[in-house]
Amino acid sequence: MKERVQKIISQWGIASRRQAEKMILAGQVRLNGTLVHLGQKANPETDLIEVDGKPLKLSNRPQSIYLLLNKPTGVVSTCRDSRNRTTVLDLLPKTLARDQGLHPVGRLDVESTGALLLTNDGVLTFHLTHPRYHIAKTYHVWVEDYPPESVLKLWRQGVNLAGKKTLPAQVQVLKRGSKETLLEIVLREGRNRQIRRVAELLGYRVINLHRIAIGGITLRESVVSSGCYRHLQEFEIRSLYKQVYLASVKVPAYIKEYRL
Repeated sequence: MKERVQKIISQWGIASRRQAEKMILAGQVRLNGTLVHLGQKANPETDLIEVDGKPLKLSNRPQSIYLLLNKPTGVVSTCRDSRNRTTVLDLLPKTLARDQGLHPVGRLDVESTGALLLTNDGVLTFHLTHPRYHIAKTYHVWVEDYPPESVLKLWRQGVNLAGKKTLPAQVQVLKRGSKETLLEIVLREGRNRQIRRVAELLGYRVINLHRIAIGGITLRESVVSSGCYRHLQEFEIRSLYKQVYLASVKVPAYIKEYRL
């Protein structure tokens, strides 16, 4: 799979992506004997990439890492932020956040909380975020007021959002409060702020949105509290691969769990 050369250099732990970009601009990086230009892509399994004359070897690549993070509110699901807001990588220890190539798999908006996968396995990320595979994601959502069954039925069937109908969703009532309702919603697509936009379209404002599971991998609050993470177990990684029809799976690196 081809990726940007600066990303490959970062995945090998040689430099951060920004530093790798500077190295490319400085003429320190070659691809198959030719100077690399910024944004150029390569396949590290078939192409020869050299940094300061030294080739990148597959055997030197850091082991694949798979994490499940419990994202707090106010944290952005990106590797860096132009507005200097706290990112999901800021929640990790430096041994993980730097030079490992970790990135979030998909996003949770800044106000939302809960399960977010982080990995440096670009192939798995590509497949998990591809709309073809319809990976299930489960949310607990508090909305204002009491949506009747007729509204929930519309939500389940799909509604027109920005000119395109949403895929059918599982929507059930878990609890009713004094002025609000707790819904469990299972989606198999991931449009930008989809739950909030659909709820608003149907006339019910979202008060709180918390993702509890991705592809059958459940966030257990007693194990992973807000702002913390855990490594995925091998059977969980294999399950994700199976859901996107990938045959092979890499052994995750062991790095001691860290809690804030």
